[in-house]
Amino acid sequence: MDNFTFYSPTYFVFGKDEENNVSEYIKKFNGNRVLIHYGGGSVIKSGLLDRIKASLDSEKTEYHLLGGVKPNPRSGLVYEGIEICKDKNIDFILAVGGGSVIDSAKAIAAGALYSGDFWDFYQNTPVTEALPIGTVLTISAAGSEGSGNTVITNENGMYKRGAKGDCLRPKFSIINPDLQKTLPAYQTACGITDMLAHLYERYLTNTKEVEVTDRLIEALMLTIIHEGPRVVKNPDNYDARANLAWAGMMAHNNSCGVGRSQDWASHKIEHELSALYDCAHGAGLAVVMPAVFKYNLKHDINRFAQLAVRVWGCSMDFYNPENTALEGIERLRDFLISIGMPYNFETLGAKEEDIPKLAHTACYGDVNKGTVGGFVPLGEDDVKKIYYMML
Repeated sequence: MDNFTFYSPTYFVFGKDEENNVSEYIKKFNGNRVLIHYGGGSVIKSGLLDRIKASLDSEKTEYHLLGGVKPNPRSGLVYEGIEICKDKNIDFILAVGGGSVIDSAKAIAAGALYSGDFWDFYQNTPVTEALPIGTVLTISAAGSEGSGNTVITNENGMYKRGAKGDCLRPKFSIINPDLQKTLPAYQTACGITDMLAHLYERYLTNTKEVEVTDRLIEALMLTIIHEGPRVVKNPDNYDARANLAWAGMMAHNNSCGVGRSQDWASHKIEHELSALYDCAHGAGLAVVMPAVFKYNLKHDINRFAQLAVRVWGCSMDFYNPENTALEGIERLRDFLISIGMPYNFETLGAKEEDIPKLAHTACYGDVNKGTVGGFVPLGEDDVKKIYYMML
């Protein structure tokens, strides 16, 4: 196990109706002038935004509204939010929504205290200072409610890139599984896929002797594989949604990633797809992951075989562990298809003629330096071959 530091200060409030107490938690973290950041129709139609506003009104807390966040959140709205924060002297940002809203709120929080362009943080400038953030989660998927990570698409070039910093971890996160019961099955399935991807990215490591985090990852995967189909079949199953919601947070707050190298090739290769085609991130990952795993299989066959046995219930072929490893990847693919995820370029809406551009941008676009992935460094030719495997 490698040396590590781990800081996870988020105050989690889990359960039914807790969003009605949001003003209490904003005050707990000294918020007085709040920017409420959200997406669009669902938080308005459901009455959630009105309940949030009523809670803040009850404490006479000043607030300003900024809606319009889209899946794969864009830089334009971030710039607008930064201007509001500076103009209105905002001291707290409340994100009401899923990962896209929370990621956008984090970008605004960092940019509001920065004299330069917030995009610097998405070009490897460390984020060391940000406005405090709280969240009211409506979609379990990205795990942004418990992480210090954020991903934004820059509309100038359509680059989708990430930034991170412990100061971006939310001060509090309210997780009420009831708020997710109205999600379409497709969105729920995209979230399940993203959770599994966060765990695979950490499981694929070159660090030896990491049994504790291996077992944590495996347990979360087993939970997601069990609860995911139950939620897709019965959206009103509160207990299944509760387990899935907490698993999604645990999958990405990095408690499973400490002391070990990590991969993230699948995410970086997928980001080019969702930036260019505006597909759902989870849907893109469903197509990308099996291809990446098969391409990287021979780098550490035993790691893939171990996961296949422990998580997917495969029998170990001691004479040829590669058979077991491949079976595990196929079972992952079959699971994702069973919950309604796309399985190739065509079903994702991607185009074969774009592959050279996708591969080049993944490796060299913006500030990228030629390779992606920590498990196996993948160059432009490797990434191109992986995209072709998705056809």
